[in-house]
Amino acid sequence: MKISLSEVAASKSQKIDFDYCLDLSQEEVGFEKPFREPVHLVGSVASKRGASQLDAVIEARCTQACARCLTPVTYDKRLEVSLMLVRRVDNDELDDMILVESDEVDLDELLVPELILDMDMVVLCREDCKGLCPKCGKNLNEGDCGCDRREIDPRLAKLQTILNK
Repeated sequence: MKISLSEVAASKSQKIDFDYCLDLSQEEVGFEKPFREPVHLVGSVASKRGASQLDAVIEARCTQACARCLTPVTYDKRLEVSLMLVRRVDNDELDDMILVESDEVDLDELLVPELILDMDMVVLCREDCKGLCPKCGKNLNEGDCGCDRREIDPRLAKLQTILNK
């Protein structure tokens, strides 16, 4: 969604509200496409002292693979974003501001990266997830597979053969 900053400043309330859904089903985060349902964005852009204040709430339902057992995990994400948009900068202070080059601002280009950067890097299906067996690949949350998972240091493998005799 695009908003003209001059229209925001010219409006009677010097504020424009927005409320829309965005399809991010093809957006990749890492090796996954976590947004299977539309992402809801609601907020406003207000004109303040030669700048524009963008306040938004992003709500998304995300689906990612468990980092241990690869089971799909679905969770709700809610993110509050507040950005100051400026057309020009004095004193090179861009710490808390975003420099915009044109009068028209694409909210999707500003808000979607905020959502992606706030995504969880490691998602677990549950805190005590046992993961997959490194030998056979069975999900250990469903039961033990019976594989011998004792790792023998390859430098001492010759000694293990002597002990087995």
